[in-house]
Amino acid sequence: MTAPALPAVMTVTLNPAIDQTITLDRLAVGHVQRAKTVQHNAGGKGINVAGCLADWGVPVAAAGFLGADNQAAFAAFMTAKGIADHFVRVPGETRTNIKIADLSAGDTTDINLPGPAVTAPAWAMLIKSLTQTVRAGDLVVLGGSLPPGLPETAYADLCAVLSATGARVVLDTSGAPLTAALAASGPKPWCIKPNRAELEGWAGRPLPDRAALLAAAADLLALGLGRVVISLGAEGALFVEAGQAVQVCLPPVQAVSTVGAGDAMVAGLTAAALADAPLDRAARLAAAFACAKLAQVGPHLPARSVVEDLAATAETVVLR
Repeated sequence: MTAPALPAVMTVTLNPAIDQTITLDRLAVGHVQRAKTVQHNAGGKGINVAGCLADWGVPVAAAGFLGADNQAAFAAFMTAKGIADHFVRVPGETRTNIKIADLSAGDTTDINLPGPAVTAPAWAMLIKSLTQTVRAGDLVVLGGSLPPGLPETAYADLCAVLSATGARVVLDTSGAPLTAALAASGPKPWCIKPNRAELEGWAGRPLPDRAALLAAAADLLALGLGRVVISLGAEGALFVEAGQAVQVCLPPVQAVSTVGAGDAMVAGLTAAALADAPLDRAARLAAAFACAKLAQVGPHLPARSVVEDLAATAETVVLR
């Protein structure tokens, strides 16, 4: 008798990008400068999540839309990482996003360009592929902005389709697409990961302290979500589910690039969910993924032992 297949992970990136990361000693606006380095990486939230999960050793597939004219970088990335390619190709070029990493400030300035338009037939093709591939128990990560041609309800529609397969959905987006997914009458995502500003945008009010953040998380759980993760930058993150709340922090590290750190956190919480880890372990692992990613350019993690050491040194506070 054949053993049932273990749960797997699928990431969906509807508006991917080639990330051009330019490293400068110091960004001086309005002046001609010489870059220290420039690097091009396949990017987009789901791509970044898939890359980190693959480095961790999780079997992962990636889907979404790619421009047919410059798909080579993505195909090479997925082949090198062992990521199963389920992308739908559309006419035109995948967009390029420019990331300017300022070494002196330890931060990154993003200039994100629009992507190619997605037609109704391409959208139908992606949904058909997902329903044929995703199984009960799988984790599906939906992330990023929406490309031209898709309605604000696109993630809400995907949540309904994927929930019908029995999959758990992790949604990492913001603005109108997030609001629509949370307002839909159908199934909600299992988990979301807003930052403070994104959560304030949904709540429609300031959330100045931990009590206010926890109250907003409780409102989300009441809608039917299973877990809410609120990223707080240098303050770490809050992990909240029914009856439990944990805040996790890691010691500061020298950031080579902040691009994709939030996506690495999503990868960490997804890896923890796949292993049915308790909330404290999930918080530690997600924070360790994010911290480890800060020392990397592109969607990569260092050796597993480095990430585990960071998870072991993470400080967690049980709030309830």
